[in-house]
Amino acid sequence: MKFENVLADINGFGKFQIMIIAINFLGRFTLPCHFMLNNFIAAIPAHHCDLSSLDDFLNLSQAERITVSIPVETDRSPSSCRMFAKPQYHLLLNSSDVTDASTVPCQNGWVYDNTTFRSTITSEWDLVCDRRGKNKATATIFFVGVMFGAIAFGSLSDRFGRRIMLLVSYVSGMLFAIASAFSTTYVMFAVLRFFTGFCITGIVIVSSALCVEWVDIEHRKLVGVIDSLSWTFGNTVFAAIAYFVTDWRWLTLSVTSPLILAIITWRWMPDSARWLIANGKLEQAQIYLKKCAKINQREDFIHTLKAETLSTIVDKGARGRTYTYLDLIRTPKMRKLSLQTGFLWFCIATTFYGISFNITGFGLNIYLTQFTYAVIELPAKLSVYYLLDKIGRRSTEVGALLLSALCLGINIVMPKDMSAARTVVAIVGKGFSSASFGTVVLYSSELYPTVVRQNGMGYNSFMGRFGVAASPLILLLDEVWKELPQVVLCSTALLGGLVARTMAETRNRCLPETIEDIERNAV
Repeated sequence: MKFENVLADINGFGKFQIMIIAINFLGRFTLPCHFMLNNFIAAIPAHHCDLSSLDDFLNLSQAERITVSIPVETDRSPSSCRMFAKPQYHLLLNSSDVTDASTVPCQNGWVYDNTTFRSTITSEWDLVCDRRGKNKATATIFFVGVMFGAIAFGSLSDRFGRRIMLLVSYVSGMLFAIASAFSTTYVMFAVLRFFTGFCITGIVIVSSALCVEWVDIEHRKLVGVIDSLSWTFGNTVFAAIAYFVTDWRWLTLSVTSPLILAIITWRWMPDSARWLIANGKLEQAQIYLKKCAKINQREDFIHTLKAETLSTIVDKGARGRTYTYLDLIRTPKMRKLSLQTGFLWFCIATTFYGISFNITGFGLNIYLTQFTYAVIELPAKLSVYYLLDKIGRRSTEVGALLLSALCLGINIVMPKDMSAARTVVAIVGKGFSSASFGTVVLYSSELYPTVVRQNGMGYNSFMGRFGVAASPLILLLDEVWKELPQVVLCSTALLGGLVARTMAETRNRCLPETIEDIERNAV
C-alpha cells in the first residue's frame, strides 16, 4: 500500500493542506529578508576623514575644512580613506591646484553621509578602508552558518520529526536575530549572525518537506511554486521595509518580527504523517490523518485509518530505524542520486547568485534595484508552474539551466558598448536561473525517499550555499581576464543542465518511502 492511496481517500489537497501552506508561507517570509539583509545593514555610505577634532579649522566652514584637509580622487570627489598630513591652505585660493603634499590614513575616524541610511554596521564600527574586509566578511559568516545549519536541521528533522524542529528553527532563529540587533561589538555581531543563519535555514529545510509530504501527486508542483513565490514575495516587500527603516538595528528587528506570528501559528502545524509512519509512530500518524480527514470533510474514511493498514505502507525492517547522512551514500543508486543532486544544487546556486551579483545598474537607487530584482523572478516562477506538468521536472530544470548558459554566453560575445542590450540579456538570464532554482527544490524533494528526505535536502542546501559562497570569488576572476567570470558561470550552468539531464523524471510518480524503493526503481 502507498501513502498516496491514503491521501486520495482523505483528500490530498483540501483545507488541511492549504492551512499547512499558509502557515509555512508566513514563516518563510523572513528568510529572503535575512539573506539580502547585508545589502542594507552593511551598505557603505559616502564617507571621509573626521575633521572635527582639528582646532586649527575653527574659523573655516566645513566645506573649506574638507578642501584643505582631504585630497581628491580622479573624479574630483574627496578621498574616503586619506587626509593631508598638514593642512593645504593654498587650496582655498585654487581648489583645482593639484598638490603633491603627503597624505596619511584618517587619524580620527570618519564622517558618514546619512542621506540614504541613518545607521549601518559600517558607520557603527567604521568598517571602511583597511577594515572593509570585515564588512564583506559579515555576509560570508552568515552563509557559512546557513551551510552548516542546513546539514544540522536536515539530520535532526529526520531523527526527531518535522514539526518540533520547525519550532526550534523559529524560536532559535528569532532569538539570535534579535540579539544581533543589540550587538555592541563587531565580533559579537558576527558570531550572532552566524548562529542566525544556522538556525533560520531550518525553516526552509523543514517547511518544504512538510508541504510536499502532505499533498497528493497532482498538487506537488503547485506547492513547490508557492514555496518559491514566498521567496519572491519576501524579497519584494523587503525593499519597501528597507526603504522606510534605515537604521540597521531596527531593520533587523523588523524583518525578524514575522517569526513571532509564525511561532503562534505553529500550534496548528501537523507533523508529517509520512515521517511518523516511516518511523513506526502509527498512533500519532493516525491522529493527524484523522484530523486531515475531518477538516477536509472526508469523515467517511476515518474508519479506514487503522494502525494495521498504515503499517503496510513501510516495511517493518525500515520502521524505527535511525537514518543518517551516511545512508545517502551507502547504496549504489542513493550514492548516484546524492552526487547528482549535490552537484546540481551547487551549479544552480553558483549561477543564480553569480548573475545576481554581476548585474550592474539600471540607473536606480538601491531600493528600486532590490525591488526590480525581486519582480524579475515572478514571471519566471509562474512559467515554472505551467511547465512542471507540461514537460516535466527534468526538462524544466534542464531547459532553464541551458537557457541561463545561453544568456551568459551571449553577454560574453556581445560588444561592451551595447550596455542596454547586455543588461536586458542579464535580466533574462537571471529569470531563467530563478526558474531553475524554483524547480530544483520540488524536484529534489520528490527524488529522495521519506526516511532520508530531510537529510537529502539538508545536504543539497549545504551544496547550494557552498555555491553561494563561491560565486563572489568567481566574479573576482575578472582581474585575470575580463570575461572569465562569465565563462565560468556559463560553463557551470551548462554542466548543471547536463547533470540534470541524467536524472529521473518524477512527474505523476509516487514519492519513494524507503531506500529500498530507490534501489528497486529508477526514482
